[in-house]
Amino acid sequence: MTRPAPIRVVLADDERMVRTALRAILSAEPDLEVVGEAATGAEAVSVVREVRPDVVLMDVRMPETDGIRATEQILATLDEPPRIVVVTTFENDSYVYDALRAGAAGFLLKRADADALVQAVRLVARSDSLLFPAAVRTLATEHARANPAPPAWVAKLTGREREVLRHMAQGLTNAEIARRMEVGAATVKSHVAAVLAKTGTRDRTQAVIAAYEAGFLNGG
Repeated sequence: MTRPAPIRVVLADDERMVRTALRAILSAEPDLEVVGEAATGAEAVSVVREVRPDVVLMDVRMPETDGIRATEQILATLDEPPRIVVVTTFENDSYVYDALRAGAAGFLLKRADADALVQAVRLVARSDSLLFPAAVRTLATEHARANPAPPAWVAKLTGREREVLRHMAQGLTNAEIARRMEVGAATVKSHVAAVLAKTGTRDRTQAVIAAYEAGFLNGG
């Protein structure tokens, strides 16, 4: 049986010791491969464009170009951009929230253990589930901008799309949503695509952030 290609990862952090530790953890896994490193946000953009990884572990605070700007540049300039996970010291950092709004797929604390790191990389690379949904909810609750009125897209969602969006926010995969709603996986995939289109977002994380900001997931 042919083994699937390894998940290719780029490490972006201005601390060499952090990159070394991350590389050691990830390289010990047969399905993960570190294909590049960067010490600044600008370097991260350049390396990602060159090696085209599947996942980037991006420090949110770096010299020259921070992780937020680097995330924006990567997502804006590549047709098939990698999934970006922000690595941070403080989970309630407003920089992290801004990175998620910019398109990062999730975030990971620097103090996370090796198993959590490995599972996070695998999840964002090969799953349609939201990474750490409870943490995303906490960040959104603390940092979401006040919205005096729901945006127009809220009224455009069908009943099924509203239900799918709530399940997305809980971290359910398409298969899990399909079982919960008793519909086919293809139907769920279609609903998810419609949610992304109507919210004007790139992926599940951004859609869920938009939903919290609109008040939709807080009884809206």
